[in-house]
Amino acid sequence: MRHNIHLTVNGVKHELDVWSSQTLLEVLRDELNLTGAKEGCGEGECGACTVLMDSMPVNSCLILAVEADGAQIQTIEGLSKNGDIHPIQEAFIQNGAVQCGFCTPGFIMTAKAFLNENPHPTVEEIKRALTGNICRCTGYKQIIDAVKEASVRVGG
Repeated sequence: MRHNIHLTVNGVKHELDVWSSQTLLEVLRDELNLTGAKEGCGEGECGACTVLMDSMPVNSCLILAVEADGAQIQTIEGLSKNGDIHPIQEAFIQNGAVQCGFCTPGFIMTAKAFLNENPHPTVEEIKRALTGNICRCTGYKQIIDAVKEASVRVGG
């Protein structure tokens, strides 16, 4: 069965006709060509598909598109402004937290939501906030360092 839904993605309104079984991740990637969010596990365990839905980080592989009807969605593609990357993205690059890059969008979106709520976190708070994201390349130190540096850049 198909459903008509409305999403605002990265500030742009979309009216979409989606299947009942389509996930938000599939709609973002296949219908809107926003490929930053990745399908890693398809079970909500790895965080590679993390996007912000109404400012909250969600595993878009677990959200049906019909459940997101009316939502505000932000993806990694929506972070840059006027061609300039977001300070969190800069911190990830400068700290070497982007090795293969597969998990990076999910970590950055999780970090963005976290830093919006807690602009001056401790290292332990950062570790807890990133618990739902998995990286197989960096060993996490660089990612934690990047989020700590980003907190200074965005939190002042």
